Amino acid sequence: MNDLKDCLKQELIALEKAGDVLQYSYKKCRSIKLLDGLSYEEQEGFEALTSRFARLSDLIIQKIFRLLDILDLEDEGTVRDRINRAEKKGVIQRADDFIEIRILRNEIAHEYKAEAIYTIFEKVLGYTPKLLSAVETITNYAQRYFKVG
Repeated sequence: MNDLKDCLKQELIALEKAGDVLQYSYKKCRSIKLLDGLSYEEQEGFEALTSRFARLSDLIIQKIFRLLDILDLEDEGTVRDRINRAEKKGVIQRADDFIEIRILRNEIAHEYKAEAIYTIFEKVLGYTPKLLSAVETITNYAQRYFKVG
């Protein structure tokens, strides 16, 4: 059990760092108007934002939710199961948001059409606050139930 708590502690450190860099990119990009004429610098900023968004969502959904389930003695199940359990535990506000975040993460990883990228940028801007909010609630949950964080 202590090994799992140590692992959770390390993941929480990674979570905080990933949240900080996503917050930085979000602040930089949220004031940019999404038009077809983004400069190279603006495109680069949005690409960093989407990459950091995908990384943080993977860390939360694939690593931390799974680890919390193990520590809570829950069955692993599907990604949707992990997300639903996270909502029941109060780790996240709404499971539906995180299902959409997971779908968006997959779109980021597999989208190659230039015309679709602006839609992805808009969605990322919309869901980033929910993802960043989860960083705090996850940390609070870990502190309250496992005394780590």
